[in-house]
Amino acid sequence: MKVTATALSLNVEDERASAAFLTDHFGFTLDNAADGYASLSRPDVGTHLVYLRRGLATLPADQRDEVARGQIVAFVVDDLEGELARLRAEGVEITMPLTVEEWGERAFQVRDPNGVVVQLVDWNG
Repeated sequence: MKVTATALSLNVEDERASAAFLTDHFGFTLDNAADGYASLSRPDVGTHLVYLRRGLATLPADQRDEVARGQIVAFVVDDLEGELARLRAEGVEITMPLTVEEWGERAFQVRDPNGVVVQLVDWNG
């Protein structure tokens, strides 16, 4: 098997709102969009993010009405405190404050308009 690309696909109520959140606050580019579909990328991130509107007829019946729950889209960043300050200044609600885990991970979280958790992370030590 040869893998040529990776994408994370999430079902949401409003794919355009999630796409706008990533373009406005995280520097993603909207690569492709159609009714019910948005694909985004960044040149420095190896995974594409795809949002599909819940209920699309093209989805398999057992997935059609599901929405993204319990997933965390995590980005490892160089300046965690700087990103925290930037997002606050942009009016983004911080839904989990900067936390330090016993295994050395430091992280904080925000949620996009559909409730998808976006976590920014760095590693201490």
